[in-house]
Amino acid sequence: MSRLTSTRRSALAWLGAGIAVPALAACGSPAAAKSFPLSLSEDAWRKKLTKAQFSVLREEATERPYSSPLNDEHRKGTFLCAGCDHPLFSSATKFDSGTGWPSFYQPLKGAVGTSTDYKLAYPRKEVHCANCGGHLGHVFNDGPKPTGLRYCMNGVAMKFRPA
Repeated sequence: MSRLTSTRRSALAWLGAGIAVPALAACGSPAAAKSFPLSLSEDAWRKKLTKAQFSVLREEATERPYSSPLNDEHRKGTFLCAGCDHPLFSSATKFDSGTGWPSFYQPLKGAVGTSTDYKLAYPRKEVHCANCGGHLGHVFNDGPKPTGLRYCMNGVAMKFRPA
């Protein structure tokens, strides 16, 4: 195969990916299509949440790393959904992942749900609140024992309740 043919094929492959990625992102998350115990209108969510909370919880944005005070929260207690106060994580499962986002190796039982998101052109496991469906972050397979999981959460999507 000539170098020109190889370059042309690579360019066509990247062009095709560039068209597909926005189309997949526009579909939204499967979590958004599900019904949850707490369901509010978009206007009600906008009134209830700060602009940053709405952006992350309802529009699946990501906060800047190291921007959340919850990343440095080390007291005993429970991390709750900022949208509905649903308990999500125990402080006993929090660890410093070095990523700049609050990270946990395990959620509380029944606290979160997951779905697959393709916004970065490859599948990631999105984590959402099981009560209101709010986007919390993503879970990865590079966490510590005992689960080997890293629930990488947006701090703005959570509140902390000390023990």
